[in-house]
Amino acid sequence: MIDVTGPRVRTPCTLKAGLMAFAGLIVMSGPATAQKTDDFFKGRTISIYIGFAPGGSYDYYGRLVARFLGRHLPGNPTIVTQNMPGAGSFLAANFLYNAAPRDGTALGVVTQTIALEEALKTKGVQYRSAQFNWIGRMTAILEVSLTGPKAHARTIEDARKMEVPVAGTGSGSPSEGYPKLLNALAGTKFKIISGYPGSTQGIMAAEAGEVDGGLTSWNTLKRTRAASLANGEFSLLVQYALQRHPDLPNVPTIVELGQTPEAKKILSFYASGAEVGRSLIAPPGVPPERVKQMRAGFDAMLKDPEFLTEVEKTQVEFQPASGEFMQKLIADTAEAPRAVIDAAQEILK
Repeated sequence: MIDVTGPRVRTPCTLKAGLMAFAGLIVMSGPATAQKTDDFFKGRTISIYIGFAPGGSYDYYGRLVARFLGRHLPGNPTIVTQNMPGAGSFLAANFLYNAAPRDGTALGVVTQTIALEEALKTKGVQYRSAQFNWIGRMTAILEVSLTGPKAHARTIEDARKMEVPVAGTGSGSPSEGYPKLLNALAGTKFKIISGYPGSTQGIMAAEAGEVDGGLTSWNTLKRTRAASLANGEFSLLVQYALQRHPDLPNVPTIVELGQTPEAKKILSFYASGAEVGRSLIAPPGVPPERVKQMRAGFDAMLKDPEFLTEVEKTQVEFQPASGEFMQKLIADTAEAPRAVIDAAQEILK
């Protein structure tokens, strides 16, 4: 269906594994300063627009890149971040595509389902994902749905028997797409409560009993809620991957929950967004030589000893990929069978 040849979220996420995966994907090597460059970036400021509120993994990776990327670009520009939450990051994606400068001074981190939502013709999409310039991926992501300490539903089977209010962060986000698909194809009874700016706020709402559950990345959850997980305050209902992650051998994947072969195909298509993960994009129309410089700088950043020390210290997921790999991955999404896309679109519209 979709040709994905890069590292997958089911592999153990360690610094060593991430480095080995990246070594097989990286196309360009050597520091950005080794490239033939001009002085465009010297003295300039690059803005990274993050499509979600502070506190979640999109925000973390955007800020991490902002700290290190500038030292690997010619002229060592200043890099700042700006959160632009709204509509599951469509606000930021549409801005980058239609209004942002096309000179390399605007970058973005947006929803991992950006290409899926375009293929599904989701309302609010005003971009062409393959026309963005994909600079590189910080990591693929494993996401999970959970319920909080005050919820009655503790398993996916419970969610098939009773209504489960869950926090949604916008129509273009997995926090709303996944529950809709599960309701239609797996017999669950999730009730989406929209309006939360990010996954962090959704999980806090589940802890407070404002909703029963929410969606977040597994890595974020185990780093920030280790005690709550150990005490059984959170219950993991489903993991959004094609195969079970070694950390979660008893949590079903979304694909397993499909009730028919056709349902499994649709769920596999949507789950492929996890391969996009947390990626850095630039608007269309940026001069090709400048895109080349930014990709080279991104690749060099991923080998920066200080950057790697930060990744190891924070124990975040680290499964990087080159901009060239991501550009092809996004283009391949458009080749998914039309029948699968149409069926998913009917559910999600």
